[in-house]
Amino acid sequence: MVSNWTKIPPPLFKKVVIVLIDALRDDFVFGSKGKQFMPYTTQVVEKGTSYSFIAEVKPPTVTMPRIKALMTGSIPGFIDVIVNLNSPALLDDNLIWQAKTAGKRIIFYGDDTWLKLFPKHFVEYDGTTSFFVSDFTEVDDNVTRHLDRVLKREDWDLLILHYLGLDHIGHMTGPNSPLVGPKLREMDNILKKIHISLLSKEEASLPNLLVVCGDHGMSETGSHGGSSEGEVHTPLLFISSAFEKRSGPLTQPELVQQTDLASTLAVGLGLPISRNSVGNLILPVVGGKTMREQLRFVHLNGFQLSRLLQDNTPAYEKDPGYEHFKIAEKSHGNWIKLYLEGNNSEVLLNLGKKVLKQYLEALKTLSSSLSKQVAQYDMYSMMVGAVIVMEVLLLLLLSIPKALSSRAEFEVPLSPPLFSLLFYLMCLMLCAIHVIVCTSAESLCYFCSMSWLTAVGVMVLISALMCGILSALAKIFENSRLPVKNPVVSSWSEIDVLVLAGTIGHVLSLGASSFIEEEHQTWYFLINTLCLALCQELCRSNFLQKECDPQHSTTMKQNFDDISEASESKKIDIPAAGNLKLGKSISSAEFIKGSDKWISLASPWIILICCRLLRSLNQTGVQWAHRPDFGHWLTSSEHKSELSLLAAVSLLMIFFLVQRRCSLVSKIAMALGLLGVYSYRAAIGNVVYPWQHDSKDISKGITEARFVYVFVLGIVFTGTKDLLKSQVISADSRVKSTGLWEVYSGLVLLAALLFRPHNLPVLVFCLLIQTMMTKYIWRPLKLDAAQITIMHYWFGQAFFYFQVS
Repeated sequence: MVSNWTKIPPPLFKKVVIVLIDALRDDFVFGSKGKQFMPYTTQVVEKGTSYSFIAEVKPPTVTMPRIKALMTGSIPGFIDVIVNLNSPALLDDNLIWQAKTAGKRIIFYGDDTWLKLFPKHFVEYDGTTSFFVSDFTEVDDNVTRHLDRVLKREDWDLLILHYLGLDHIGHMTGPNSPLVGPKLREMDNILKKIHISLLSKEEASLPNLLVVCGDHGMSETGSHGGSSEGEVHTPLLFISSAFEKRSGPLTQPELVQQTDLASTLAVGLGLPISRNSVGNLILPVVGGKTMREQLRFVHLNGFQLSRLLQDNTPAYEKDPGYEHFKIAEKSHGNWIKLYLEGNNSEVLLNLGKKVLKQYLEALKTLSSSLSKQVAQYDMYSMMVGAVIVMEVLLLLLLSIPKALSSRAEFEVPLSPPLFSLLFYLMCLMLCAIHVIVCTSAESLCYFCSMSWLTAVGVMVLISALMCGILSALAKIFENSRLPVKNPVVSSWSEIDVLVLAGTIGHVLSLGASSFIEEEHQTWYFLINTLCLALCQELCRSNFLQKECDPQHSTTMKQNFDDISEASESKKIDIPAAGNLKLGKSISSAEFIKGSDKWISLASPWIILICCRLLRSLNQTGVQWAHRPDFGHWLTSSEHKSELSLLAAVSLLMIFFLVQRRCSLVSKIAMALGLLGVYSYRAAIGNVVYPWQHDSKDISKGITEARFVYVFVLGIVFTGTKDLLKSQVISADSRVKSTGLWEVYSGLVLLAALLFRPHNLPVLVFCLLIQTMMTKYIWRPLKLDAAQITIMHYWFGQAFFYFQVS
């Protein structure tokens, strides 16, 4: 009888159409936007033959892991965020593979991620790329152009459509953009066309099914990948003539898991449920069937979940979900006996409802247990790997001083430790720990599953590396105690210590997920601390007397002469310093005269103020992203004129900060390019012209964007030509400097085009801070290339988070 219970039932629907609208938030359908821009879908939801749900998505909320969750019913991990960039074929058991194996003909149009995950699964397909985020129209038109032809045909069983336009609008302009409404109206018309076509072609035997869903939502700024409410809640609609017509007041849609769709569609198509699915059957979809069929469906789902639990949990019999399932299965057997005896009384109906409730509780508990196991990581294997990596890194760091010396030695002292007592004691201790961990572990462990010979080899490697580190430290300590002939004083400044400690500290902070979620706070702290350290260094070099150093005045005189020469070559006026009296103990304040000295001293504080202002522009991170910020205020439709003014002023500032060292041709190209940037933003509705009262005349902005790209290529080409000229024809450093600056200005113009309008001040402050640090901090302090490079890296990371929300 058990084998009969687990036999796959016949399909419930003849044709199934899945319309996946990328980044479709639940309020786009169930909220005010749905009523305004999706009238047909709203009517079907409120009064039609449909069931509507809110599907909860598990992070990471990016496309490829979400497609996996929809088709396999499993919960992808965060490693899939990386794999999302180049999706390999999906080898796990999934709905598409089951449908193809069952002989069903599948057609797909849309995001080419599906074609990478499911190669050779579709009888007909046309993929669109998701990386041209400025394309709002063609990317969807390339899907819709196939609809009329396909809907007239009968040679398919499953049609999947993945629309990307809404997601692209969110990335570029946010969920409150005026472009969202027309796109939702376009999607509504497509759903209307599909629904009417499916209804017209239905036969008496089996109805058709239309499924509308999103892979993920979008945040208040249009991005996704995190766990905010807008990102993890998407609508899930089942529309079919098989369902009862809705009546009565509209209620809040029930919350289900996104992984539940795979199990529900498998039952609807008469397919086996995917082996690794943790989803539950959405019961209302099969609620119109007889009690016997409903019990059979939920038993199939429970049987699949219990088998998955047995494969992954040694003590599965003690799991509450498994115990509940066995109780429900026993009650189901009693109900079958009554049914076969021909008992049609109310007792049979009440018992059936009781068994159904028991099954649903068991499914919920089993799914919860399996979902928790997905979040459990192999900590022991991860720790072993991390220890080896850290040991190798530390050994390399200890060997770097000799490797960078004039003799360029690279010595890793491993031979002596291999014959030491410490080495053998460590091997024995680590082997003992390995035995204890592997014999007491309740869950599966990759390192414990290795052969004992391999495990012992790993322990030997860890012990040898540790002994090598101790040996290297002892050698360094021993050398430091030996007398040195002609010692050279090489003391580290506070700046050196700070940049080294800060960089290493940031790397170590990535070992904790809470620090990763709030990484921006780490960078904000580091650049603030760096500004204070630079302020101290500037005050020390400007005001403190160097009486103990007789060569200080001569050195500072030379430093200022270098600064003056460099400034003159860049057409920067600095007061002359020829009349200084070098016979005294002289401080740098006597060489950096007038306003430049005070600007230099004020620069760190000005930079701190700029960074604080930028922090208020965009709230980022998991803990603070939901809080209102200046960026939200600017991007709201009520403040478009303020955003337009800010964008215009920012573009003007960018021109003045960048053009000063460009050639005349590049200056004209830069000015026209920045004008094109504003025109592009006005064309897509982000900003308005002074004479424009609304943004009804919205276009795709392709012409304006191409206009800007032409000037970007022209400026970069001019700079590259000057660079080649300086290398091949003449060795003029001024030509080389101009060429480099023009290439740089071309990239700045490209960044201005790609930045969101409300983030243009970030680019302005970036250029301003870079200019101030170069002229008033790095040159006076004579910082070396390594220090400047690390500071560039720090500020680059901070500015990345300044424009992310």
